[in-house]
Amino acid sequence: MVGIRSYGAPEPAALDALETLHLRSLDVLAGFETMVERAEPAFRPTAERFRDLHRVQSDELAEMIARFGREPESKGSLMSTVNRAVVSLRSLVNGVDGNIIDQIQDGEQHVVTAFDDALGEGQPIDVTARLRSMRRELCLLLFETQAATATGR
Repeated sequence: MVGIRSYGAPEPAALDALETLHLRSLDVLAGFETMVERAEPAFRPTAERFRDLHRVQSDELAEMIARFGREPESKGSLMSTVNRAVVSLRSLVNGVDGNIIDQIQDGEQHVVTAFDDALGEGQPIDVTARLRSMRRELCLLLFETQAATATGR
């Protein structure tokens, strides 16, 4: 693991990890955009919270990447298309409601892992601080969603 760097540009591996995190964030955002469109009314606010968080975080990650001189991805990877398709198919078969929480938790773990990878690559201090905060925001939303599901709300 590389130590935390001072303000400035990250090493290439750290920037690569930041780009991977951004790509994963875009990919899950695509799924949540479709999920919001197809969600049952009772579940829509939960899907909207995830969509909104990923939209804000994706935009912020894109700004970080651009600040360091690289062109951020704008559409996501093939997984964006896969995520949209999976949500669409699920809506036809089972509906999109609170029963999808386990799949959301599994999918979000890929984003949390990408945060961990990006944090482990020696980002500049300001980037490290913001990535930690963004990771906490996502983990808190995951926890709140899981807790609400467990209590039947």
